[in-house]
Amino acid sequence: MAAVAASRTVSVGSGLRGLRRTLPLVVILGATGTGKSTLALQLGQRLGGEIVSADSMQVYEGLDIITNKVSAQEQRICQHHMISFVDPLVTNYTVVDFRNKATTLIEDIFARDKIPIVVGGTNYYIESLLWKVLVNTKPREMNTEKVIDLKVELEKEDGHALHKRLSQVDPEMATKLHPHDKRKVARSLQVFEETGISHSECLHRQHAEEGGGPLGGPLKFPNPCILWLHADQTVLDERLDKRVDDMLAAGLVEELRNFHRCYNQKKVAENSQDYQHGIFQSIGFKEFHEYLTTEGKCTPEISNQLLKKGIEALKQVTKRYARKQNRWVKNRFLSRPGPSVPPVYGLEVSDVSKWEESVLEPALEIVQSFIQGRKPAATPIKMPCNETENKRSYHVCDLCDRIIIGDREWAEPSGGEIALEGKPSNSSKRHKEAEE
Repeated sequence: MAAVAASRTVSVGSGLRGLRRTLPLVVILGATGTGKSTLALQLGQRLGGEIVSADSMQVYEGLDIITNKVSAQEQRICQHHMISFVDPLVTNYTVVDFRNKATTLIEDIFARDKIPIVVGGTNYYIESLLWKVLVNTKPREMNTEKVIDLKVELEKEDGHALHKRLSQVDPEMATKLHPHDKRKVARSLQVFEETGISHSECLHRQHAEEGGGPLGGPLKFPNPCILWLHADQTVLDERLDKRVDDMLAAGLVEELRNFHRCYNQKKVAENSQDYQHGIFQSIGFKEFHEYLTTEGKCTPEISNQLLKKGIEALKQVTKRYARKQNRWVKNRFLSRPGPSVPPVYGLEVSDVSKWEESVLEPALEIVQSFIQGRKPAATPIKMPCNETENKRSYHVCDLCDRIIIGDREWAEPSGGEIALEGKPSNSSKRHKEAEE
C-alpha cells in the first residue's frame, strides 16, 4: 500500500550511529478533557513532529472555542494539520474525505523524516488512519451542475423502511444494525447501490486481506505507537465542568451568537435547521438552540434561564461524550484482541500536578523506544475479554417489542448503558437502554 511504502526507515542521529529504524505513527487517544492536545504539542516540540488533528468538528472554520481548537500561538509552536479548512456550510464532508487528505499529509510528513502525531477524539476518523476499514463510494452526477449524495438522500426516508430494504440486499449487515440507526443503515445501502457489492461482503474482503482481522483490514502504517490518556471519572467530570466555565469566560456565548446569526438564523426561520450534519452537530451548539432562537423575543429573565439551561446541557452532554470515547478505546483496542490491533500504552492523567513524571516523561520514553526499534519498558494495557460475546447480535424482546443489538445489552439488567429506542424500564433486564 502507498501509505506503508511512505513510512520511512532512516538512520538515527549521532548518538546511535548506524542504527536503522522505522519512524512510528504516534496516535494519542483519550476522552475530551484528558490533555491530548497538550501532550501532542509537547511531543511535537521535543521530537520535531507534526500534529494531525483527527476531530470531525475541528475541520470546519468557525466555532473555535466550542470545538476546543488549539490557539494560533500553539499552532506556531508546532505545525498542525487538518484544522479549519472546510467551509461551515458544507454538510457532506465525510470520513473518506478526511482519510484521503490526512493520509496524504502523513505520507508527506514521513517523507520529510518527521514523526506524524495523530490526536483527536473522533473515533472513526482515527480508525480510518490506522486500518483499512472504509469502503470507497462515489457520489452520483445527476447532470453537469449537480452531484447527489445518496447517503444524505437516503437519510430523509423512514428508518424502518430503509432497514427493510437493507435486509433484502444485505441481510447480514441488517441483523447488525438497529432500524433507528438510520445513518449507518443508509451508509450500508449507499455502499450496495454505488458499488454493486453488499457492505458486509466488502468488509469480509478487507478482513481477508493479509494482515487483516475480525475488526478490519490490515494496518495502514507498519509502526503505530498508541498512547491512551485516562483519568478517574470523578476527576474528569469536575475537569470538564471547569472547562465549560473556562469556555464561557473565553467568549463562548458571543461565538455561538455570531455563528447563529451568520449561518443558522435563516435556516431556523425556514424550519430547515439540521443538527445532524456538518459543524451544526457540534456538541455545544444545538444545546443552545432555545436561547439563540428566542434572544430578543422574550424577557431577560427567561433568556437567562434558557442560557443556564444550555450551559447545564453542554456540561452533561460533554461528560456523556467522554464516557463514550473511553468505551470505544476499551472495546476497539483493549478487550477485542486481534492480529491487527496494536498495543496501547496507558498514561494516568488524574493529577495534573504530576504531569511531567506521570505523563510526559513516560510518553517520551515509549515513543523514543519505538523510534529506536526497541520494546518500551512500559507494559501495554490489557483487559479481560469475552471472545464469545457478539456486540452486533440481533435480539427482539417479546414483552415490549423492542430490538436490542448486542449480547451484553440483551443480558444486562436495566441501569447500565443506554439503548437506541424507547423509554427506560425497570420491569425486565432486557429493557435497558444503549447509550450513544
